[in-house]
Amino acid sequence: MKESPLVAPVSPPSAVRQIVFAVAPHLVLLDACGPLEAFWRAELELRSARGSTGDDPVAYRTRVASIEGGTLPTHVGLPVVVERLDALDDEPIDTVIVAGTFVADQMVLDEKLVAWLARSAPRIRRVCSVCVGAFYLGAAGLLKGRRATTHWRSAEEFARCFPSVQVDADPIFIRDVRDGRAVWTSAGVTAGIDLALALIEEDFGHTVAMQAARRLVVFMKRPGGQSQFSATLDAQHVAGGEFDALHAWMAANLHADLTVERLAERARMSPRTFARRYVEAVGRTPAKTVEALRLEAAARSLAQSRRPMKRIALDCGFGTEQNLRRAFVRRFGVPPFNYRERFASLSAG
Repeated sequence: MKESPLVAPVSPPSAVRQIVFAVAPHLVLLDACGPLEAFWRAELELRSARGSTGDDPVAYRTRVASIEGGTLPTHVGLPVVVERLDALDDEPIDTVIVAGTFVADQMVLDEKLVAWLARSAPRIRRVCSVCVGAFYLGAAGLLKGRRATTHWRSAEEFARCFPSVQVDADPIFIRDVRDGRAVWTSAGVTAGIDLALALIEEDFGHTVAMQAARRLVVFMKRPGGQSQFSATLDAQHVAGGEFDALHAWMAANLHADLTVERLAERARMSPRTFARRYVEAVGRTPAKTVEALRLEAAARSLAQSRRPMKRIALDCGFGTEQNLRRAFVRRFGVPPFNYRERFASLSAG
């Protein structure tokens, strides 16, 4: 896959933002339907707030289009009817979102869609991808020198295909801004909903995004920096079983002493042997796993409860609020209070 160049100026957003989903055969349906639903829920919210009683959009007009148009096969076997992309060439497009397609062994791209993206991107304010839709952005030259994400299962192939891209397989979504242009990439499948909610928040603010999330019964909007993985499941998966019992104990005892010495004692090894074997099996140090488990537990508690910060810091093993704050800023880019304010469940009690 060859990377094409990208040039600049971008059209400013019009009153009604036209969101185009650029799709290809064997579309993963939820990659498009999830974000489509989020934009529609935001549209309903804004219509209600503005007292609109007609059918004309007040915030978003969404279109789904492919190179050929007509009936498009999807991964789950439900065909959908879409427009032709070239029919939109003379229309103002605010945002284009490239949805993912089913991947067997290797990603096969529709070269005409790649060419349309390379040709059209300069006039579009925001270019985004869901899941392996990132391969299309990469092939169109829209990710050169940028940081990007995709479905974790395709991250290695993505990095091989596009060596100029800084691939990070961990986050739910990434917003990379260069030269005044933002390009968004998101992780697999349902992460497209998180991406859409973030775009809505950028356009119309936090309240509208959260109301859209509420209409969707998405109780917690995940931040872009939040991992695609559960720290516990990820650690158990890569360890291949050798440290499963230890990880389960760590997750249940986050407030305890989880130094290498204490963990080595639980594993019935010397500290030196344990540290070496652990890195070989898991691919990171025991301290990194401890911090990931503690952060995951603290983030969950902040989002799902109104427990005091001091209590959360103690229960999750950070000791003090200051330690909790430092770890949060380092990992998520925001302090715990802001994390709770922004991502708390609407049902948190």
